[in-house]
Amino acid sequence: MTASVVDLLPNLLRGATVTVEVTVAAGALALALSLPVALARMSPAWPLRVIGTTYVEVLRGTSALVQLFYLFFILPLLGIRLDPLPTAIAGLGLNFSAYASEIVRGAIAGIDRGQWEAAHALHLSRAATLARIVLPQAVAVMLPSFASLMIQLLKSTALVSLITLSDLTFSGQALITTTGRPFAVWGLVLVIYYVLSLPLAWASNRLEARATAYRARPAGAI
Repeated sequence: MTASVVDLLPNLLRGATVTVEVTVAAGALALALSLPVALARMSPAWPLRVIGTTYVEVLRGTSALVQLFYLFFILPLLGIRLDPLPTAIAGLGLNFSAYASEIVRGAIAGIDRGQWEAAHALHLSRAATLARIVLPQAVAVMLPSFASLMIQLLKSTALVSLITLSDLTFSGQALITTTGRPFAVWGLVLVIYYVLSLPLAWASNRLEARATAYRARPAGAI
């Protein structure tokens, strides 16, 4: 029994490698887009607000699976062809950027308005105020939510098996077909997903601790 379970691991680990690649690349894309989209939604210029709001509502309001299907099956009809891996990265990255942008927007909006006014009184530009005063404080608020979002992204990579990408879930399905052992295969898949999520949770805790280290202890704290 043990030997046969070990025999299942090589294929599953190859699939897990693809899962990690998609998670890292799609996560990087989502985080890169989150700030500009959030700032567009908060912009005093209404065209930017409309663009940012439309982007977020469309991506949040439609299924990530349908978005992947559109990129993989519909775009080729328009002459645009993407391989499964870039399709997975683009589809999940764009989808999760909408959620990430709301985390950023909420964190920025939560900073006391008086700090903006004080910076304006010191003749700091809006960009300088955002970069030097607001964002350093907002990051501490964003990190726990970002960690949860990245863990959710990791689990959502299972969707890419439906566009023929050999991720962890796809590898599990293929093994079940060849071995006829769904209990053992899906059990290992669950364990691997859990193990992959642990570094994300650990990194989040470390980053959050560093980001909040500058905060003074409240009066009377021991």
